[in-house]
Amino acid sequence: QLQLVESGGGEVQSGGSLRLSCTGPRGRAFNYYSIVWLRQAPGKEREGISCITDDGTKTYYRNAVKGRFTISRDLARNTVYLQMNSLRPDDTAIYYCAATGADATKYRCPDRFEYDYWGQGTQVTVSS
Repeated sequence: QLQLVESGGGEVQSGGSLRLSCTGPRGRAFNYYSIVWLRQAPGKEREGISCITDDGTKTYYRNAVKGRFTISRDLARNTVYLQMNSLRPDDTAIYYCAATGADATKYRCPDRFEYDYWGQGTQVTVSS
């Protein structure tokens, strides 16, 4: 069982920044998985927004966040980060990280996928 823990959410004004973290347990297992960041806004479907391969060499961004968000991975700390800049009110959502043994970038960080593990989610609220 791979437990993922998200942190870093909060409330910020439009134009502000937040950095989310998705941390896995100690050991090498976490680093065998691609990690995907997804979000779900009120009344909307969950959408994948960014992902990174197990070794951190490939990333992918959906158009909605491209140029504003940056995903990165610290293999030593078993953590994947999502740096979110220039936040907008429509970024308000619960943000989740999920793990898959597949190359998530190949599938463009899919919304609907048989992810192996999920985090509990962290709320991001952007006020205007």
